[in-house]
Amino acid sequence: MKFTPKELTPYLSARHYFGSEQRRHRELARLSLVQLADIVNFSKSTLGRVEVAELMPPPELPSALDAAFGTGQHFYGLHQLAKRETHPDYYRQLMDYEAQAEVIEAFATQIVPGLLQTEAYARALLSQSPGVTPELVEERLQARLGRQERLRSATPPLLWAILDEGLLYRPIGGPDVMRGQLEALASLADTPTTKVQVLPFEHGGYALMDGPTVLMRLPGGKVVAYDEYRASGRLMEDPADVNRRWRGYDEARAYARSPRDSADMIRKAMKGFEQCAAAPN
Repeated sequence: MKFTPKELTPYLSARHYFGSEQRRHRELARLSLVQLADIVNFSKSTLGRVEVAELMPPPELPSALDAAFGTGQHFYGLHQLAKRETHPDYYRQLMDYEAQAEVIEAFATQIVPGLLQTEAYARALLSQSPGVTPELVEERLQARLGRQERLRSATPPLLWAILDEGLLYRPIGGPDVMRGQLEALASLADTPTTKVQVLPFEHGGYALMDGPTVLMRLPGGKVVAYDEYRASGRLMEDPADVNRRWRGYDEARAYARSPRDSADMIRKAMKGFEQCAAAPN
């Protein structure tokens, strides 16, 4: 029986258009999925699911396709649009600000901030939502990892994170996942573009205990803040509201450990997961 490719619906969304453009350029180049997979170093299955819009394009795929087809930044641009579609309107505005920010300062109480999450840690978190399908987890995961691309760009923002000590010991995804996540945090604790500080248990209560907060300084001096909740978020653009949040953040930073001492605390927490992993069943 002759194989008939699935009919595409390119104008349904940016993600569908990305997939249809991948197929169009692949067919113009007279390449099979297997041949293209060898060129861009992605599996045939991944490329096939991207073409029919079953999978959000992984962050590294657009540039690989542009290089393979000589399309400049065509696929990169489509990906920028597609990844915004996975978020509600209020979050799209946050992503726009995040993409412009010169400084991003995050405070986290229970989980590692999204910009600092490893792929395994993020996947474990996203899998916790009731009724979520593997396909939806993968889509949300790729969108979250896509947000991290700017940190690896030629002009990254300064990212400064303060973490409640408790999140270092919450075993998201199990010992192996936590060791990998903590190792990543320790490596970012004190670099030219990233700082990580831990607010220790011994400090007791603090102003930002009600939930995670992200503060951003944009070009031209504009400042915004974002409070995140389980199913929604609040984006603040009024300077008075933002400054109140910034005051709480600065107070937390005053009582947090230095980046170097924080890295030591993170590595100490890692040892606990090493012991856990080595324990007999």
